[in-house]
Amino acid sequence: MLRYLTPALMLALALTMPAFAQSPSSSPPSVFAPGRPIPSTGELLPTVGLGTAVVFNTADATTLRQARAVVRALIDNGGKLIDTASTYGDAERILGDVIGPLSLHDKLFIATKLESADVEELKRSLNRLQVSKLDLLQLHNVRNPQQSLSAFRDWKTQGVCRYIGITSTSHGAFAAIEAVLTREKPDFVQIDYSIDDRDAEQRILPVAAEVKAGVLTALPFGRGRLFRAVRDRPLPDWAQAFAGSWAQFFLKYLLADPRVTAAIPGTADAAHMADNLGAMRGPLPDPDQRRQMVRFIDTL
Repeated sequence: MLRYLTPALMLALALTMPAFAQSPSSSPPSVFAPGRPIPSTGELLPTVGLGTAVVFNTADATTLRQARAVVRALIDNGGKLIDTASTYGDAERILGDVIGPLSLHDKLFIATKLESADVEELKRSLNRLQVSKLDLLQLHNVRNPQQSLSAFRDWKTQGVCRYIGITSTSHGAFAAIEAVLTREKPDFVQIDYSIDDRDAEQRILPVAAEVKAGVLTALPFGRGRLFRAVRDRPLPDWAQAFAGSWAQFFLKYLLADPRVTAAIPGTADAAHMADNLGAMRGPLPDPDQRRQMVRFIDTL
């Protein structure tokens, strides 16, 4: 897969894909391309990745075996993005033990997070992940609206990372996220967003589109509450036109918004990883179908 768009491919995508500044009511692309362009560069990024919070936080043989299978399923099914953090227990170390020995660095887009602009924390993350550079380095849990990203920009200039970003999964931090996005204009913002938690649609996604920041959606299954809500229900007949599973239903709701760059559900199950990646293929729900999806979930 090409990591960057050629001029011809950029023109083709411009004619077939919506602008990132579109409102969520605008028509989304009906079928996915191999990836969606990162707004700041045009580099294609597959639209479903892997989150590692909780699922890989223990450094033991079982977790390592699961991580190997999940990362292989990610790559084999067209994914690249793995998102982790310095505070996710041993997740960075587990990933390093998977990626390093198999030399998978060039097949992946590796993102991690620091709690502060701490060079020692950065060195520790690089060492655990067994990499010399990162694809994306994010400031985790932004709460301060005056937060500077100058150190992160310096690391980007030095080649330590290719992109920088900010994250939060707290609605109480939305004002800070909006302020930092507007002033610092990072390459990415990662936010809590799911079909039953849609506040980001009105507050964060419009700002991200305005400053041309890619959007990663954390917790797209709502910490598992969406699966609990549907329990053993079959997919509605009308949803089977675009989704082959409940996981794809939840993910395609998010990915039908053209401002979303990628969703990053967490899993330690290779079969679930492959199913999640199925959301990158086939038709997306149109605006009317998205509204029908919301009505359905809101009644559960």
